[in-house]
Amino acid sequence: MVHYDYFHFVQNDDSAEWNTDDDLYFEIDNFQSSPKSSSPVVTSSDHMFATLVDMGFSDDVIDRAIQENGPNAETSAIIDTISKYSMNCEPSSSKSKTIDHFLAMGFDEEKIIKAIHKHGEENMEEIANALLSSEADTLPIMKEEDNMDWSDSDDEMKYADLLSSDNEKDQDSFDSCNPLSSLVKMGFSELEASLAIERCGDSVSIADLADFICAAHIAREFDEFHIDPEEQKPRQNIKKRRKEPRPSANNQPLHLPNPMIGFGVPNEAVFITHRSLPALARAPPYFYYENVACAPTGVWETISSHLYDVLPEFVDSKFICAAARKRGYVHNLPISNRYQIQPAPKLTIQEALPHTRKWWPAWDTRTKLNCILTVHASAQTTKRIRLELEAHTGEPSEATKRYVIEQCRRWNLVWVGKNKVAPLDADEIESLLGFPKYHTRGGGISNTDRLKSLGNSFQVDTVAYHLSVLKPLFPDGINVLSLFTGIGGGEVALHRLKIPMKTVISVEISEVNRNILRDFWEQTNQRGVLIEFEDVQDLTRDKIIELMKRFGGFDLVIGGSPCNNLAGGNRVNRSGLEGEQSSLFFEYCRILEVVRETTMEMRRS
Repeated sequence: MVHYDYFHFVQNDDSAEWNTDDDLYFEIDNFQSSPKSSSPVVTSSDHMFATLVDMGFSDDVIDRAIQENGPNAETSAIIDTISKYSMNCEPSSSKSKTIDHFLAMGFDEEKIIKAIHKHGEENMEEIANALLSSEADTLPIMKEEDNMDWSDSDDEMKYADLLSSDNEKDQDSFDSCNPLSSLVKMGFSELEASLAIERCGDSVSIADLADFICAAHIAREFDEFHIDPEEQKPRQNIKKRRKEPRPSANNQPLHLPNPMIGFGVPNEAVFITHRSLPALARAPPYFYYENVACAPTGVWETISSHLYDVLPEFVDSKFICAAARKRGYVHNLPISNRYQIQPAPKLTIQEALPHTRKWWPAWDTRTKLNCILTVHASAQTTKRIRLELEAHTGEPSEATKRYVIEQCRRWNLVWVGKNKVAPLDADEIESLLGFPKYHTRGGGISNTDRLKSLGNSFQVDTVAYHLSVLKPLFPDGINVLSLFTGIGGGEVALHRLKIPMKTVISVEISEVNRNILRDFWEQTNQRGVLIEFEDVQDLTRDKIIELMKRFGGFDLVIGGSPCNNLAGGNRVNRSGLEGEQSSLFFEYCRILEVVRETTMEMRRS
């Protein structure tokens, strides 16, 4: 019989997102902003206008649609209105039809007219080539025979060959001694390159600097974060537990490995089976902390110093499944005798999503998806792609292929029919991230909530690979303290490993996510005790000691605190671990310290 102790506390939080991830949202200072001393006010309508401009709509059309719908209208309503303008247009000549065709694809009207005058209105392919070439004038030159592996791309196709962490030859072609010059050659502005170097440090690789900038482009362009009403409440009497960094035995700056495979991953020949943990980290319980790998300079050094100088294990989940997810994990788990849960995840897109194989064109050479995001391509984007492909009777031109691939990589689009691409749906994302089918479906949960929760979750197969070492250590079950639980990625990993969960104390701010975990607990017939808290600050020292004495202590403390101030999701505050949400990392440290001290006291008594 399942036993619930459900504690209700009033949650007051300033738009915190728990277990948030998206390493594609690494942020740098706003490249076009004024100096840090000034903070310009940007309205929601300004953001909407900029987003629509970036989508390719003209200023006049956007102004007209906003006037018709009002300045407070949803972006989707504005886009629908603009689309109606295009559909209701009755061109009086073949030239206006040609202009409308390319306007629908998002090209600038002035450039379209110039291309028509140059090539003639009947030469659609020549016009398309000219327009795409004009868009690519600032991009690095790429040769087809280079046969690039686009799977590492975290942004648009135009950066992909230069960002590929596996293509060492391409990386070596840039001057590592002058990263600013190399980034400028790659097509970035000198200002954004300088800001990226300042934020990340000049010791970071060119690929990671470029990755950082590209992700900031996406974060700035698509600021679509849906905050739950209860997450908008101001926190009252928040206790900032920010500490000065502990003196660290490891004074060397941390660098992201290439390839990002940690101590080893399945299907790779290189493994590290032994490491020397600092003495302080060897005491129980086991702890496991996760956050985005590409955080600002100094963040991972601070995290390591507060977690007993344990060095992080950086892993990109593309080595384990069909989608990228770059994460750092600080833990004191054993690292030998790891094993992969079965059935093993599929390693390529078409293996993971077999229904796409029938429609997948040979010229789309993607085998891996980019990091799963909380934002999706609009219907307008997929319509443009369909129209462009339908303009060709046979195989599309090289220019069209480049355009389509660029959009597919940016938005993780997959092929669902002839000339038809679509964003991943929530069921497909669940599968890619290792969750059971319909894990987030039903119970009044909207599709938007599903996508947000999944985008901010663990990649279960990766986490389970690390936690697999616990199975022989806890054959009779494990007591878990789960902080910033999200939708229960850690709990799902333990369940799939067949490690019985005797007790789970879960702390999660989102009611939607708490409901998802509770449903999982019931549907999988868990026999242990699930206790849910809303606010991590309600786990006071006395409450922790009470729970530990009640259940015999904790064997594992697992969690990943919000990355809002570490990555590009937070567009207001970029203060790293000092930020309002990401500073909750220090709550993880506080709670872990109390658990360790209480564990030692319980063992002595």
